[in-house]
This record gives sequence, structure tokens and C-alpha cells, in this order.
Amino acid sequence: MPKLTVGNTTVSYRAEGSGPALVLVHGVGPGSSMWDLMLDRFTDHRTVLLPDLGGSDLAEDDGSPLAVEALAEQVGAVIEDAGAGPADVVGFSLGAPTAAAAAALRPDLVRRLVTVAGLSHGGDEYIQQHMTLWLGLAGAPDSFGRFATLTALSRTFLNQIGHDAVEQQHAFMGRPEDRLRQIELVKRLDIRPLLPRITAPTLVIGATRDQTVPVENHRELFAGIDGSEYTELDTGHVVMAEQSDEFVKLVRDFLDRP
Repeated sequence: MPKLTVGNTTVSYRAEGSGPALVLVHGVGPGSSMWDLMLDRFTDHRTVLLPDLGGSDLAEDDGSPLAVEALAEQVGAVIEDAGAGPADVVGFSLGAPTAAAAAALRPDLVRRLVTVAGLSHGGDEYIQQHMTLWLGLAGAPDSFGRFATLTALSRTFLNQIGHDAVEQQHAFMGRPEDRLRQIELVKRLDIRPLLPRITAPTLVIGATRDQTVPVENHRELFAGIDGSEYTELDTGHVVMAEQSDEFVKLVRDFLDRP
């Protein structure tokens, strides 16, 4: 697994498949493993780059507060290190503003951009209260994970997968002490000044039932990117889990345009 040092952070990344480069940018959580269940939906015709950015379990740094511009720089460094630019970049949740910032700061490295269940700033009072409550649960790992599951997945999907599968979901946000800096970044986030600098064709995907980053935030991100396209799926925050076929088709169709 390649490693590179960007600023104060040592970042690792994986490369899977072959073909034009596609970077999948993770959100709050352990890192790029969030994409593993759907990797084969893209690696059949893409070289998929999976970076583990600052604040994730595999990144190494000095523990200082995270900055979205630094995370964006890490995305760009991975693309350059892999010799893969310009690449298509898909970012989920916190990964959405990270990917958008990368497109704004390094337009030479981003061919097309897709943001999923993202936001442009953390000023929404709902976001502030949600993230503050989540931070307050850090001393109770089980509650921390349960809260993440409850707000990340829609009621319909929770009932669809059943109790045992829901219980297994809580472990994804394990080691809450490693998530705190990511959550704190969401509260401080503001990429609105960068949005006018995005020139890459952009698709913004919203989630109508999102209880982590409400859909109004997805729509606001879309409105800030000139010439972008927007579509919504009737899901909770983790769009890719709830409507994986629809998500993959949207992304592939957009990225495969001439």
C-alpha cells in the first residue's frame, strides 16, 4: 500500500482495477473501507484510488485539528503520486466538501466531480446540534455507534435489513476517539468561498431522508457550484447502502459521458 507525506500527515492509499482513474473519498469514519462493498461495481472499468485521509484509522499525523484544505491537498497528492491525473473524484459526506475543495484548488487534477450527501458549511443549526451531541457521546462507544447508525440510515432501510444487521452496523464507528477531529471539522467547515472556482463538470447527489446532513444542505451545495447537475434519491445519509444500484448507475452514467 503506497504511503506519502503531505504536510503533517502520512496518507496511505489503495489502487484497485484498471482503466481511467476514479478517486473515492470517504467521510467521517475509519476510512476508505466504507467503499469496499461496492468496489467491484467500478473496478471493472476503472482504476479506483482509495485514500485514507487525515483523521482516518490508517493516517498518521500530530493530532492537530483537521482542515478541509489539507484533506483536499491529500487527495491531490494521491492523484499525482499514482500518476493518474486528471481523475474523476467522488466524495461522500465530509468527503463531498473535501472532493469539492480538491476540484477548486487543483482543477488540473479533477476531470469530473460527484458529491454525495454533502454540505458546503457547518453553519446549519441542525448540523451544529447533531455534531455536538455526537461528540458528547464519545465516552460511551456503544451509544456513539448507535447514534451514528440511527441518523445515517432511514427508518425504512433499518427495518428492511432487520435487527441483527442493524446491531452489526454500530461497530463501523468504533474507536470514537479517532472520529472526534473529523466531527469537529464538520462543525467548522466552510468551503463556500471555493465553490466559484470549481470548473469540473459536477453532479451533486442528495438524499431526501438524510438525518445526518439534511437534504437542504445538499441542495445548497448544488446551488453554489455553477453549472452543476443535481439529483435526489429517496434514502437516508448512506445513499450507497440504501440504493446501491441506483447510485452506481447515476455515477457511472455521469462519469462515462464523452
